[in-house]
Amino acid sequence: MTPETQTSRRWLGLIALALGVALIVVDTTIVNVITPSVIDDLGIDSSQAQWVQESYAIVFAALLLVAGRVADLRGARFIFLLGVVVFGASSLLAGVSSNGEILILARFLQGIGAAMVLPTTLSLLNHMFTGKARGQAFAVWGGTIGAATALGPALGGWLSEHFSWRWAFGINIPLTILIIVLTVAFILPSPRTTGRVDAIGAVLSALGLGLLAFGVIEGRIYGWLTSAHPFSLFGMTWDSGPSPAFTALVVGAVILVLFVRRQVRLSRDGAEAQPLMDTRLFSIASFRNGNIATLIIGLGEYGIIAVMPLWLQFTLDYTPLQAGLALVPIALGSFLASGVSFPLSERFAALAFVRSGLVLEIVGLVGLGLVAAATDAPWLAIAAVLFVYGVGVGFATAQVTNVVLEEVPEKEGGQGSAIQSTFRQLGSALGIAALTTVFFSTISSNLRSTLTDGGMDSDRAQEFSSTVTDSAGAVIAPLSENPDTVAVADAARDAMTHGLVLGSYLAAGFLVLGVVATFLIPRSPTTEDSADTTETTPTHSQHSA
Repeated sequence: MTPETQTSRRWLGLIALALGVALIVVDTTIVNVITPSVIDDLGIDSSQAQWVQESYAIVFAALLLVAGRVADLRGARFIFLLGVVVFGASSLLAGVSSNGEILILARFLQGIGAAMVLPTTLSLLNHMFTGKARGQAFAVWGGTIGAATALGPALGGWLSEHFSWRWAFGINIPLTILIIVLTVAFILPSPRTTGRVDAIGAVLSALGLGLLAFGVIEGRIYGWLTSAHPFSLFGMTWDSGPSPAFTALVVGAVILVLFVRRQVRLSRDGAEAQPLMDTRLFSIASFRNGNIATLIIGLGEYGIIAVMPLWLQFTLDYTPLQAGLALVPIALGSFLASGVSFPLSERFAALAFVRSGLVLEIVGLVGLGLVAAATDAPWLAIAAVLFVYGVGVGFATAQVTNVVLEEVPEKEGGQGSAIQSTFRQLGSALGIAALTTVFFSTISSNLRSTLTDGGMDSDRAQEFSSTVTDSAGAVIAPLSENPDTVAVADAARDAMTHGLVLGSYLAAGFLVLGVVATFLIPRSPTTEDSADTTETTPTHSQHSA
């Protein structure tokens, strides 16, 4: 095979990896838009709707470390293909679901598939590309994540309005087939390591990360300390005492401490012990400090996308499709950043892209807060600041991963990728939890204060405040149609705007900390310094995968 043919193969293989990561990221955000249609069609209750939305993210986060270790043992390409097949099959199950129980099961299975796909895309990229080409490949990968996150709501809104919510899952089937064909045709089998999975560590990891993800995601709903809302599972109800979210956080933290202690001990015992997470990787400064930066960056990077559609629909009266389309400038900015990264990667190190991207994200988020605070927030102004934010996401998301994995040994690429993915997912979950909590708390307190200052009885003001918050703003339209409650609807819109503004500034603050954290990461040589390897295709192992 000529060098030109090898180069063409790896870039065509990159298309498969980019589509794979787009597949799993879109399904993180698309469900938020189609949930009302699902509720109407299947007749599910609010508890089931919550599980439809969140079960995917919880299982996804819980299994990343296990999937990364298995990828090292069985080969990243094999696990990637298996994950895509699982994701496609579970998407089909979701699309034909006849009740809430089947749909929730399908979402759990989708989470298993996603956990196999994300770290293996990173491991394969690290294996397939070197030098300048590696930075360019990560630019495509990161731009895809940013674009897919923003396009999910638009795609969900369009499908639910013009076809059916079922097509939000059905569209995954042809994409799954395309990804499988491209992977088999253009990605060579990847190397394996010998050994076995640390079964005890796998159980501790899955339980600890799953409980931690549940607590972080559901704390706002069920209460951070004491039970604020009944929690039902398998016919049992938890409605008093410490909240299930707080209990999950405490138990999850204890389990993760036990997991880390076990992994440290196994890592010290040598290769025969075969830890699920080799803690010796954290002796690599770029890996250790890069993951710290990844966690902090995750706090501020995507939380705003979780609350923006609510503000657009219930304050600015956008339809679900219009609200989704309003986020498209983020995708356009991410794609632009990917394209610009190609020529610039010859002159600048990956860390420079990360810092530049974070600064642009901060500018975009501060700009969003200023635009939202204006009396009339024009679409063009919103699009402009989101575009800047999207460019920043395109630069920062891709290259922080490149920085983290740069010095990880290839034989431990699955573990390294899974650890980085776990830090990313937990950071995002914490950020979304923080921003949604601030958003809804601000709505509640601001609306209650406005109504009582206007002369309304405090109990009635509290009732309206709870109704608006519990409905996530959906009740504002009916309130505005009743002449007796028009003032309440106007006050609720103002409260939602205050919540978005505060959330934007909080996210920007997290990203400022992220910029600071990047200065803990050692500077790596620019791609010019390693120009002799820029067109070198690494030798692929001929072990079957």
